[in-house]
Amino acid sequence: MLQPESNVAHEHILVYFRRTFFIADGEKPSLKLDVTADSRYQLYVNGQRAEVGPCKPTRQAQYYDSVEVTPFLRTGTNVLAVKVLRYPSSEPFQYGEGGPTSVWRSQSAGLLVEGSVCNEEGDLLESLDTDSSWKVFRHKGYHNRPSSLIMWMGGLEEVDGSGAPSDWTKPEFDDHSWSAACEFAETRGYGLLNPWQLLPRPIPFLYEEERNFVAVTRVEQIEIPQAEGLLHSPVKGSLFLQPGQSIAMELDAGELTTGYLYISVHGGRGSEIRLLCAEGYEAQESQERNRIKGNREDTSGKLLGDYDVYHVAGTGEAGDEAEHYEPFWFRTFRYVRVEIEAGNEPLELISIAYRETGYPLDVQSTFHSSDAGLNKLWDLSVRTLRRCMHETYEDCPYYEQLQYTMDSRLMMLYTYYVSADERMPRRTIADFYQSRMPSGLLQSRYPSTDPQVIPSFSLYWIDMLAEYYKHTGDWKLIIRYRPAMLELLNWFNDRLTAEGIVGVTSNRYWTYFDWVNDWPMGSPPESAEHPMILLSLMYAAALRKSSTLFRVTGWREVAGELEMRAESICKAVNKLAWSEEKQLYRELPGTEIYSQHSQIMAVLAGAITGADARGLLQRALREPIHRVTLPFTYLLMQALKQVGLHEELFGLWDRWRIFEQQGLSTLPETEVNSRSDCHAWSAVPLAEFPASLLGITPAEPGYAAIRIAPVIGNLTSASGSVITVQGIVHVEWKLEAGEFKIIARTPDSVPAVIVLPDGSEYSFRNKATFTVAIN
Repeated sequence: MLQPESNVAHEHILVYFRRTFFIADGEKPSLKLDVTADSRYQLYVNGQRAEVGPCKPTRQAQYYDSVEVTPFLRTGTNVLAVKVLRYPSSEPFQYGEGGPTSVWRSQSAGLLVEGSVCNEEGDLLESLDTDSSWKVFRHKGYHNRPSSLIMWMGGLEEVDGSGAPSDWTKPEFDDHSWSAACEFAETRGYGLLNPWQLLPRPIPFLYEEERNFVAVTRVEQIEIPQAEGLLHSPVKGSLFLQPGQSIAMELDAGELTTGYLYISVHGGRGSEIRLLCAEGYEAQESQERNRIKGNREDTSGKLLGDYDVYHVAGTGEAGDEAEHYEPFWFRTFRYVRVEIEAGNEPLELISIAYRETGYPLDVQSTFHSSDAGLNKLWDLSVRTLRRCMHETYEDCPYYEQLQYTMDSRLMMLYTYYVSADERMPRRTIADFYQSRMPSGLLQSRYPSTDPQVIPSFSLYWIDMLAEYYKHTGDWKLIIRYRPAMLELLNWFNDRLTAEGIVGVTSNRYWTYFDWVNDWPMGSPPESAEHPMILLSLMYAAALRKSSTLFRVTGWREVAGELEMRAESICKAVNKLAWSEEKQLYRELPGTEIYSQHSQIMAVLAGAITGADARGLLQRALREPIHRVTLPFTYLLMQALKQVGLHEELFGLWDRWRIFEQQGLSTLPETEVNSRSDCHAWSAVPLAEFPASLLGITPAEPGYAAIRIAPVIGNLTSASGSVITVQGIVHVEWKLEAGEFKIIARTPDSVPAVIVLPDGSEYSFRNKATFTVAIN
């Protein structure tokens, strides 16, 4: 591990590392590097960007990347160049200025590279392991800009371009004045651990693709055609600023995206460039703590956000290589406001563009129906999921980039349905396993520099495991996590009251369930003094799911005990919370507070069944009680399907239709005045359109058998494909002239059953066509 000569624990440090080596003419070299850094690195080989990383670590697991760089090598002098950004020490963490909350970092900082140049026969030509032969330079013109708007992202940046050379990534750069890097963190004896317990990267590298802005939406002190010349590749024209001139322009990426912004200039020493990224336009009176959002494409409003700032070095002249600026971390934006104030010398603005980045999600599933609004929701949902997947799942890419259990449980489901990719789900399950507290509770978001616990969120980890097994059939992974599951369930069992329900947890942790309008902190204010029935029902549902998983994996005695616990909880809830007058479950014992949430979970936990459960949900839909928000609606849909109220699903989609009029390219956190315009927990169509409207679900774990039972509702047709671990399942159905016709194709040799609207069932393999009359 290498570090610069000095290491300041409480400030952002940007450091450049270089290592040159020579390849003789005629050699056929190969080079694969293992590389990691605390906190982040960007790797260049002979001036070309090779990779960024490492994969976000946790306190228990830091990752290294294996990077194949042979294609970048050349005859003669070569150079490995690594830019490392060290975030401040995570303890104590400073919101708004300490770097991303989602990036854990140690009390030390450094770079580790291991790799050897070998010839065609595999003989060693040169070792490039990090040691004192590496050169190091600290960019003293790099500073963090605190931000309260995106405090979880830990600020933006202000960079003095004259603080570091512009061509340091190239072999010909002269680094003789740079310092030798300092070695540290050598192997320690007697079982003493280094700060970094390294594991191989568990997910693929993020992709990067060049993109141009598609339009100029607003300009100041220039004409729109002048700015539009900067948007094309190759560039059609430059924009020239005279000394002291100021301009501004607002650019449209065409959709909300995540990417590395970069801007290129010539000259203009002392000029200042400011970049503001925004998800959409807001009302002029909108404020940081009082957002007022309508149509995000309404350019009569304003872009609200904070700025990255770059001070131009101005060392290049026209014809020389351009000076480039790029914020170190990717940004989230639909629109970017660019403000430029020229210094005492003329400035030529050459281009501004970005490299889109994200997890390489291979979306193979499709959906189309007779309802154009639902089709648009599918597209919005896919884009939302993409934008909220990077090195972890993220609640939102603009404000937090944190991986929460509630959000991630849903995103894992979406991932199974659109790509059948198991890698990110496995990483997420492992992340939350590593977040465990000594008590057995899990942290509610992880990785995170600042621990947070929401007891109800811990139970979503059980859902993750149950749904992972359902969609993959991988029971061996469940075995690995059984002890942790039992510890977690025992935490709730240890807090049962004398009446048999889970007691108050708000004295130490955050009692949160859903952003209900009248629940300012995500639960009724009365929950500070009274236990939440909803938590007991969530616990009972988790007990039943765990029992199933334990039985499948051989822990039958434990499975039986968990079922008995679930039955006991449900009996206690029925005794304490059922209102004979309202025919609903109270939210807290001894109160008259009611919500859809507890009615839903009473059904899913098995506290009420059959016709009684059906009637309960019908009342929950029509009574004026607290409504679930978008993410909890997924659980409402599961409860409705469990009691046979499938047709009620279609009215629920009306909550999403409002987004069609809001100029959104992704789905927001909430329906009105949402903080985040891209929040993946809202992408429920990705799970429900395949499972309900196409009707494709696993009849056995891992799709060892397939069930197809489409819900018709008010549609006249629907078609699509769903990728599974067994292969593609395709369904196409149409309602015409009183007849329902369906065509289904499934992977070879996988048994399938199709359920028609009249309730009849038919078994088949590979392909089937059925027609039935509809009254």
